[in-house]
Amino acid sequence: MIKETFYISGHENVRSTHRSTLEFTKDKDLTNNGDCILGVRSDYGCANFSTGFKKAVNNENAKVTIDIEAEGVIDTVSGFGHPDITLTDENEIVIRKSDFVCGRTLCVNSDKAAKDIDARIIESLKKTGSCAKVTVTVSKV
Repeated sequence: MIKETFYISGHENVRSTHRSTLEFTKDKDLTNNGDCILGVRSDYGCANFSTGFKKAVNNENAKVTIDIEAEGVIDTVSGFGHPDITLTDENEIVIRKSDFVCGRTLCVNSDKAAKDIDARIIESLKKTGSCAKVTVTVSKV
């Protein structure tokens, strides 16, 4: 099992209404079009994950668990690795309900997207200056 932790910040334009993806970005600003983005000013983009983490998630037998914690509330998203995952994007991390893969993809076939995140976490991250802890764990299925 490999675990990595990073932090995201809230923004007044967090909507978290997208039905098939969930995203964290290093960008400092967010427009209303970013309906899949839960947090800005992320410590991580996909490229920041360790080599061991990248190797572990690049496997269809990898289970990826993402714990998002804000103001004492934790929500968990589960997905899977894929042999085509490269984790090369410097700026963004995307969790997908589909099996689409690109350099921004952390995991596929997730059980949640932006709209499914606990409303208390979304409300917390709608406040500019708020933050959340994101812990990502990769293990074998």
